[in-house]
Amino acid sequence: MTDLCVKWSCEYCTYENWPSAIKCTMCRAQRPSGTIITEELFPSGAGHRSDPVCNDSLLICPDSSARPRVRPAESSEHSGKWSCQVCTYLNWPRAIRCTQCHSVRQRLCSSTETPQTSGTGPPADPCEEYNDRNRLNTRAQCWTCSACTYENWPKSSRCVVCDHPRPNDAFQPREPDEPSSVINERDRGGARRHSPSSSKREAELQIELAAGAQSGKEEIEMDFKKLKQIKNRMRKTDWLFLNACAGVVEGDLSAVEAYKSSGGDIARQLTSDEVRLLNRSSAFDSGFTLVHLAIRFQRQDMLAILLTEVSQQAVKCIPAMVCPELTEQIRREISASLHQRKGDFNCYFLTDLVTFTLPADIEDLPPAVQEKLFDEVLDRDVQKELEEESAVINWSLELGTRLDSRLYALWNRTAGDCLLDSVLQATWGIYDKDSVLRKALHDSLHDCSHWFYSRWKEWESWYSQSFGLHFSLREEQWQEDWAFILSLASQPGASLEQTHIFVLAHILRRPIIVYGVKYYKSFRGETLGYTRFQGVYLPLLWEQSFCWKSPIALGYTRGHFSALVGMESDGYDNRGAGANLNTDDDVTVTFLPLVDSERKLLQIHFLSAQEMGSEEQQERLLRDWLDCCVTDGGMLAALQKSSRRRHHPLITQMLEKWLDGYRQMHPCPTLSDGEDEEDDEDE
Repeated sequence: MTDLCVKWSCEYCTYENWPSAIKCTMCRAQRPSGTIITEELFPSGAGHRSDPVCNDSLLICPDSSARPRVRPAESSEHSGKWSCQVCTYLNWPRAIRCTQCHSVRQRLCSSTETPQTSGTGPPADPCEEYNDRNRLNTRAQCWTCSACTYENWPKSSRCVVCDHPRPNDAFQPREPDEPSSVINERDRGGARRHSPSSSKREAELQIELAAGAQSGKEEIEMDFKKLKQIKNRMRKTDWLFLNACAGVVEGDLSAVEAYKSSGGDIARQLTSDEVRLLNRSSAFDSGFTLVHLAIRFQRQDMLAILLTEVSQQAVKCIPAMVCPELTEQIRREISASLHQRKGDFNCYFLTDLVTFTLPADIEDLPPAVQEKLFDEVLDRDVQKELEEESAVINWSLELGTRLDSRLYALWNRTAGDCLLDSVLQATWGIYDKDSVLRKALHDSLHDCSHWFYSRWKEWESWYSQSFGLHFSLREEQWQEDWAFILSLASQPGASLEQTHIFVLAHILRRPIIVYGVKYYKSFRGETLGYTRFQGVYLPLLWEQSFCWKSPIALGYTRGHFSALVGMESDGYDNRGAGANLNTDDDVTVTFLPLVDSERKLLQIHFLSAQEMGSEEQQERLLRDWLDCCVTDGGMLAALQKSSRRRHHPLITQMLEKWLDGYRQMHPCPTLSDGEDEEDDEDE
């Protein structure tokens, strides 16, 4: 019987265990007394050497039948092991927890250990890797499923049992003496077999994952505390700034306007803490401003507004801001002068002809005070772009110097209402703060929609064909585009188009001349397309006898309109204009060129097919609707006539109060002072 090894069969799972096993290797049941012994024949040629002590000399590790067979260090099968105080299971010497119930080992050297285990330590054992797995189970940070209460591995994103997603706060630190419920090899199916080397690598990998999960959790907790501290330090202006940054990325202009209206700095830069709060590294970087974000996400409309706002380094002080009471009275005056005409073309119109000009008293101020005044009332960037970069205004020395017709770009709000603000600035010197002009624009477009629609459709068709775009839209498409134009007029802050300028010319009952850049350009100087704003807008749907021939001038620069106004003079007898001008000294005349710097006639917008013709025909049309003259240099110009505000004392009072602030900086000698000095000299 030397080739026979007697095994015993478990009464619960019928697993055949080795004779030396006191518990079932599969189900861990206690070996009963009087077990049924089965015999298994190992042929001598099957690779097993005949051994007289075959029944007792080969041991199997208690965890799996696949574990390596080793020689015992002692004759007894229990030597070097320690007994668990809870379940009495015999564990290997290096195990710090019980393999069966995971109870903590009570003391390092038990009564069952031999001197060999208490001295320099037990000899190296291949089965110690399974004890290492026991130690790993105590360290693993499992998370409990909220649906089925199953404890899952830290790396699992969903529950293994019910597939429920892991909650965000699933990682909770486990107490050192809390028994782990990690499924061991027996629970997962003891049939899986691992070599000692692969099991050891797996144990090391799982230890690294557990350590990484713990460190990751600590970093998350630190980040959460840091973000909480940052939020506690945030003020209302800081939150408005972050909302404005997000608004630029998402195209929400209202968030940017809310930050501006609160007095926020447009040139403010994002800090690293604010970038962490926004939590979108692909969009936000430290040091970025709203302008940088608008450039990155190609928000052209916002960019024009932001650049204009950033460029205003000096504190602005325009006449309309000096005396709010007078400004409100002027607004009521404008509302009272708005009427709607009866008949088929029931468009709104203004009953008063008013043209705003800078007072001549500015020239009496000292040069330093004049410079400060112009910095606060003018838009220097617009002035520079229209004068130097594009040569749109003040390019003629004859008009600017000899005829004293230099144009000045007034500063206005950098919102989508810049067109309406500039129109009221060029006439009454105030903003359209109460949207009175916008309401009149909206009502006129809707009440006279069929009139303006036919002009707009005919003009757009001709314009597309003139550029070689040989296509025609369906009527549904025309109606959709027209509905969009109507919707813009009703939205405060919405950018307006050429059609709206054409309607405003009818409300004012006078021509509007727009001097603007011809091309859209990128911020690298690349030409993107035509702007189509420059030209003359005539109130063609009114009778000529119902309109005034004195135009107003506007400037257009990259999505922004500015009022272009002249300065009062003591008459124009010394101007030498090549026209017979019969006016009195109470009227200031500003000569507005009707040609560009290349001496080409400015385009007249929204002409019908009958009105379109040669350049001579368009020049005759301009002469019919405007007071025109030809200068000594042969330039066709329109005459803008403005009175000394004799009929509008409110504007006079507003300008006088505005100038008083600059007069007090450097008082000018008065006439009485001069007379007193002469009297002293006579004495």
